[in-house]
Amino acid sequence: MGITLMRPNNIGYLTKEGFKSIFKHGLMSFASVTIIMACLIIMGVFVMLALNINSIIDKLEAQNEIVAFVDESYTEARAVGLKNAVLSVDNVSGVEFVTRKEAMSSFSEDYDNGLFDEIDPSTFRDRYVVHVYDISLTAQTKADLEKVEGIAKVNAHLEYADGFIKVRNVVSIISAVLVAILAVISVFIMSNTIKLAAFTRREEIAIMRMVGGTNSFIRFPFIVEGLILGLLGGGLGFLAVWGLYALVCSNLLTSVMSGLIEIVVFSSIMWPLLAVFLGVGVLVGVFGSNIAIRNYLKV
Repeated sequence: MGITLMRPNNIGYLTKEGFKSIFKHGLMSFASVTIIMACLIIMGVFVMLALNINSIIDKLEAQNEIVAFVDESYTEARAVGLKNAVLSVDNVSGVEFVTRKEAMSSFSEDYDNGLFDEIDPSTFRDRYVVHVYDISLTAQTKADLEKVEGIAKVNAHLEYADGFIKVRNVVSIISAVLVAILAVISVFIMSNTIKLAAFTRREEIAIMRMVGGTNSFIRFPFIVEGLILGLLGGGLGFLAVWGLYALVCSNLLTSVMSGLIEIVVFSSIMWPLLAVFLGVGVLVGVFGSNIAIRNYLKV
């Protein structure tokens, strides 16, 4: 009778065989874990960099404003009536109406030297302080605001944010390319590790096939081996990224940049990142195992 059922005692035996194979081919197992770990460390570094750049851009979007000046011939009541038209412009998330008196008061507080004390508020214009959803669309939003009847001029000084957006895009592209390349390398190393294990047990595999062992029965120990190596690589990669990030953050907090940059707290993305690392490790391990063993399962 062939071995066709995965009974509990069979599962225990096959799992034990998978563990044994890891230690039997210690050098290759170490290489597999190391390459997976290296892949995930590089991926993690770029992920953390991208998250921090996105955080900076989000803060820029919240703090930076477009100022739309109302035609000076408009009365205050008429200027207030433009609010809905300004809000209806694409990419506008919110507006604040600032009267002539409020604008003068703001300037007086900023300079605080009596320079504007003798100036009449009518010198200033009513204006709308406009907030946007996406600062990368600032130029288009500025052009659309200028088309609103009653808006005479629009000031938008958000050019420096373009640099952060370009850096974010570059980091995203590099991350994707590196992850793809390193994932292929990881699968290659992993599959070679499993191939070595399969080669040393080729006679045992042949005997199991002769007595009716199913593909799943033969494959199981190698899947266990790949799964464990993948989990080890993912877990150690996560711990390495955590340590590196903590080191970088501690250095930044003691530098002159601490007041300029607000760093993303690692604990806020800790569990999703761990899940991704372990998931990638498992996928690489199991996929590599399947590639390695498939030639031995051909009839």
